[in-house]
Amino acid sequence: LSRRVDTEVRRQGHVWRMSFADGGVPQGELVKGEATDATGTVQTFYPDPEIFDSIEFDYETLRARFQQMAFLNRGLRITLTDERVQESNEVVDDEIAGEGAAGEDVAENGLAEEAEEAEQEPQRRSVTYLYENGLLDYVQHLNSAKKVEYVHDDVIAFEAEDVSDGRSMAVEVAMQWTSAYSESVHTYANTINTHEGGTHEEGFRAALTSLVNRYAREKEILKPKEDNLTGEDIREGL
Repeated sequence: LSRRVDTEVRRQGHVWRMSFADGGVPQGELVKGEATDATGTVQTFYPDPEIFDSIEFDYETLRARFQQMAFLNRGLRITLTDERVQESNEVVDDEIAGEGAAGEDVAENGLAEEAEEAEQEPQRRSVTYLYENGLLDYVQHLNSAKKVEYVHDDVIAFEAEDVSDGRSMAVEVAMQWTSAYSESVHTYANTINTHEGGTHEEGFRAALTSLVNRYAREKEILKPKEDNLTGEDIREGL
């Protein structure tokens, strides 16, 4: 998908560089560069205009996706920086962390210094996301944008892992009931949004319905002659 990819890797005490083009064809040998104690990888890619209708990146699309990735991978810090010249001098550098997250806040004097520099230099946009509580922060974020009351103050969050036949499967759930009339359920598989549902979502809905009805029977909230609660009723406001 790229007409060229430049790879720079810092490991084993040196910087290593190599370039690829035309579908992954190496453009020369692996080059051993200067010595360094740092580690990490930098990938620079140039999208192919013959494949894509547009190679102009939309900042908001990337920002929303990277924030979502940070929610889904707790403790992961993601920074998006747009170095293209902006028309506005408004300071748009920001750092966002979830409630209880360990991200460092941008210092007030730092913002002031950036505001002064913005009048002299082209402004760039930059945002950093870090959520130490992962999905719990995600649910709080989703509910904060709605004008609803919470049925219970704390977000219900849990995770489990099943290992059988040499295969491992993990699940993580965070949820909170609100006063809304409709449900708002977001499911993911390997951090990919499964907006069309799937067996993982169907299994969650069935298990939740069964669990709530069993609890209601055990606590005699539902009388013996009363019908079970429907899944739609249980998920109202979830």
